[in-house]
Amino acid sequence: MTDITLSRPGLAPAAAVIPAAGRGLRLGPGAPKALRQLGGTPMLVHAVRAMARARAVALVVVVAPPGEAEAVRSLLDEHPPPPGVDQVVVPGGDTRQESVRLGLDALPDEIEIVLVHDAARPLVPVDTVDAVAAAVRAGAPAVVPALPVTDTVKQIAAPSEPPGGPEPVVATPDRALLRAVQTPQGFDRATLVAAHLKHAEGDATDDAGMVERMGVPVVLVPGHEEAFKVTRPLDLVLAEAVLARRRKNDGY
Repeated sequence: MTDITLSRPGLAPAAAVIPAAGRGLRLGPGAPKALRQLGGTPMLVHAVRAMARARAVALVVVVAPPGEAEAVRSLLDEHPPPPGVDQVVVPGGDTRQESVRLGLDALPDEIEIVLVHDAARPLVPVDTVDAVAAAVRAGAPAVVPALPVTDTVKQIAAPSEPPGGPEPVVATPDRALLRAVQTPQGFDRATLVAAHLKHAEGDATDDAGMVERMGVPVVLVPGHEEAFKVTRPLDLVLAEAVLARRRKNDGY
């Protein structure tokens, strides 16, 4: 546990944990995905800003790629958070699940609400972050922002081997009952810690999924179309366009 005294006062302070240790190979060769440039600034910096600007967040914990914690700490020192918000950097693990757990280990005792956010969702609006935290504060143990699925979805029996081959369809789910989830995912801290303890040997990429498997209810709140995940080169083009519009219209 990190010895941190929170600067921002308030009831049930929230912390954001940003696992940023992944390589992001689908974006192509180069720097880790979280450190790719977006509008001349690394995506990670945009993601940290989005969390730190939220009214609910008092602390941002960035989980850096192994061996790069000092470099990430120096980068974030060049982009300090707003007054009243603290930020720390800790080394990550070999998997996303391990990195989130290391981020949880860094939280001070007074943190009661944890928001786990993908560094690859750099443009999530502040209102979405606060809506997730508010739902947890209102009593939900786990909260995920989500959008209705607009495409028809087909279920297959198993992925083709080798990849790219024909895949027989076994079902067509009713898309009215489907949602595409985003981050930050919000949790009562004790619930999330319990989920990580119960599934300590796993390699989960979805913290809410671990909570679900414990039988704890997870609820959805409206997400936002600009909270998309930058995974492929085309996503980066879209993110640049959104950022350019924000800078023109809002001075972002």
